[in-house]
Amino acid sequence: MKNNPEYSDLGGDLVTKDNPRMVQLFRSIEKVFIRLELMAKNYKPVLNGERYLTDKEVSQRLKISRRTLQDYRNEGKIPYCQIGGKILYRESDLQKMLDESYREAYK
Repeated sequence: MKNNPEYSDLGGDLVTKDNPRMVQLFRSIEKVFIRLELMAKNYKPVLNGERYLTDKEVSQRLKISRRTLQDYRNEGKIPYCQIGGKILYRESDLQKMLDESYREAYK
């Protein structure tokens, strides 16, 4: 076994859970799980190629209050869908609104 390069790379030690390489491997696996959980939490299914956001998500993204968002709806400044009591916004409509409101800096 001592002629085996993998065995000699480990210093001839038995690999246990306390081995620094194993500790590093376990930490890496834990980071991957944390990222996967975050992705699953933030995943929004696509409906007909569109993503729909709630008023809470839109207000957080635009950094405005939900009351201001309601004013924008009432004034016709922002398109939305209403299904029952639920208000949804198409992500592409929000991007279009932002693009149309963009103003170049003075030079």
